[in-house]
Amino acid sequence: MTKKEIAEIIQHELTDKNWGFTEQILEIHSPVYQNDNISIGNITESDKEIAAYIPIMNEPFYLTFYINLESKEITGISTEPNVSVYFKATSDKINSTELEQMIQLQTTESWNKGEQKQIKTGSYDISGIIIEIDKNPDTFERKLNFLLSELQKDKNGILKLSEVAKTTIHVHIDFHNDNGMIGSPFLSKDHIKKLSELNLSIDFDLYVSGKQYIN
Repeated sequence: MTKKEIAEIIQHELTDKNWGFTEQILEIHSPVYQNDNISIGNITESDKEIAAYIPIMNEPFYLTFYINLESKEITGISTEPNVSVYFKATSDKINSTELEQMIQLQTTESWNKGEQKQIKTGSYDISGIIIEIDKNPDTFERKLNFLLSELQKDKNGILKLSEVAKTTIHVHIDFHNDNGMIGSPFLSKDHIKKLSELNLSIDFDLYVSGKQYIN
């Protein structure tokens, strides 16, 4: 199924509102369009089904459509959180260059103690590096799996880092405050095993935003 076909299926539903949920969400939020076409933030596939993540105007979470690949019909619609999962190593004694040299993996962000922060005011009081494998919309479980698989490719380097720096998996999740109740991330036995093998802790920041449903 092409991205164009997926967009057409979604647009038909947004126009016709065959699903009751579509009307509910459009009463309180608006999907993002680009050049009069529905914007698709990401498309993932599993078990003969795709999930298409549609950005919502001025919100961090997504309107997500689940479509069967064989029938090309919508099987579900929901709001899904914006999820960020990344590895972070910090130290008040070792600079970012030295931290990077301990591993073979490519970092996505780095800074040194005393440098001016780019977003917030003030300067950093520690040095650090970040590895974030997937910044596209996706589930917490898939993002954590991807990151842990990548870190395991350089297990010795990650363990070496953990001896001289604080090493943590950070999880930032922005949920839709739809009915006042939010879900929670799940750690499997395999996740816990891999975190232990890499000597990593995991830290969660959970947020809610958006409007509640009218009905």
